[in-house]
Amino acid sequence: MGLFDRIRGDDGPRVAFFGVDGVPHSLIADHYDEFENLAAIAEDGTAGPIDSIVPPESSACWPALTTGVNPGETGVYGFQDREIGSYDTYVPMGRDVQATRLWDRVADDGGDATVLNVPVTFPPQRNVQRMVSGFLSPGVDDAAYPDELGDYLDDNDYRIDVNAKLGHSEDKEEFIEDAHKTLDRRFEAFKHYIEQDDWDLFFGVFMTTDRVNHFLFKHYEEDGEYKEEFLEFYHKVDDYLGQLRDLLADNVTMVVASDHGFTSLDYEVHLNEWLQQEGWLTYEDDDHETLGDIDESTKAYSLIPGRFYINLEGREPRGSVPEDEYEAVRDELQEKLENLTGPDGNPVADRVVTKEQAYRGDHDEIAPDLTVVPNHGFDLKAGFKGSDDVFGVGPRNGMHSFDNATLFVDDPDARINDADLYDIAPTILDLMDVDFDRTEFDGTSLV
Repeated sequence: MGLFDRIRGDDGPRVAFFGVDGVPHSLIADHYDEFENLAAIAEDGTAGPIDSIVPPESSACWPALTTGVNPGETGVYGFQDREIGSYDTYVPMGRDVQATRLWDRVADDGGDATVLNVPVTFPPQRNVQRMVSGFLSPGVDDAAYPDELGDYLDDNDYRIDVNAKLGHSEDKEEFIEDAHKTLDRRFEAFKHYIEQDDWDLFFGVFMTTDRVNHFLFKHYEEDGEYKEEFLEFYHKVDDYLGQLRDLLADNVTMVVASDHGFTSLDYEVHLNEWLQQEGWLTYEDDDHETLGDIDESTKAYSLIPGRFYINLEGREPRGSVPEDEYEAVRDELQEKLENLTGPDGNPVADRVVTKEQAYRGDHDEIAPDLTVVPNHGFDLKAGFKGSDDVFGVGPRNGMHSFDNATLFVDDPDARINDADLYDIAPTILDLMDVDFDRTEFDGTSLV
């Protein structure tokens, strides 16, 4: 591998990580004859499916992947988190991630890191070589550091994210065109900075794969109208990854990974509507829109994806469940969730885990009391505006899965059996010969 010589003259081991958000390993493995570049990494190195985290939601997954620790340590549990001692919620950003990021460890070791488009990294850090924040960031000007990076990205029409609203239309052509444009601009930026060859760690994420999966995955799995366009998009992803691999110097190990798997979506499950119908959730008035509108008779409420909180006295402002009843109430709710079935008669939950089983760390005071890992086909929603039915169908036909995330390591000595998302950060540090205390991670190195 490698067309470029190391500009800095340091020939120590380096890593180039490429995230492919939401790509299930089975999608690639079932089409190795078509995705020849990823197939080549699997043949020359190691590849396989890995598990995601609880919950398998991008806002929680990327902090976990880039730190090697669970949400109890990162402090980020999902797209929306709850303030301590309040019903107020917030959307976690980079400053809310309380654990040490992979690139911070590289910087502390004297290395340089280029970090492009990683979700939950806004505002961009200034202790790294260069960074443009990813998912949930505003425009490029505010999301890029240093200014030279922002200028380059602006000049090249860089896009932080696809216009997902286009996917809501029954006609997907405009969405697909937008997805290709976003992918093209991302590749050009990655290629430009790979060619700079002035970094020790390159860490970039293709987010558009997740977007395409949300709106086209069922077309792929069920031979639908847009299956050909879906596979054409992934042919391009594979081609771009192959071109990037060819640009890497000989002392660079390439790693490709997703943050969760994907599967077809059959039903959206409106869990706060279910709680309301079951008598567990009530509101102060009919004009309810937020968590703050629940009343003091509420026993539990939900936040996406599948996170349940007991309305506990002394923890919630209008808590109704006494502390000495907490375990019994939680056990009752867990049993109800385990017995919840969809219109097709299938159980909604693959399993329901307690906070003690899923989370460990200094930030577990905002951890959900229960988290549902759904069976394939059931996409867990929350919402406080109310829904007519517990089960519905929305514009998306693909959903995240806990299983079947993907990992490729261009190193034949790597092992991927029984691996999960927490193993990626220590693996990258090991590949770079960066010293670390193994007890700091929930995962272990795979090399």
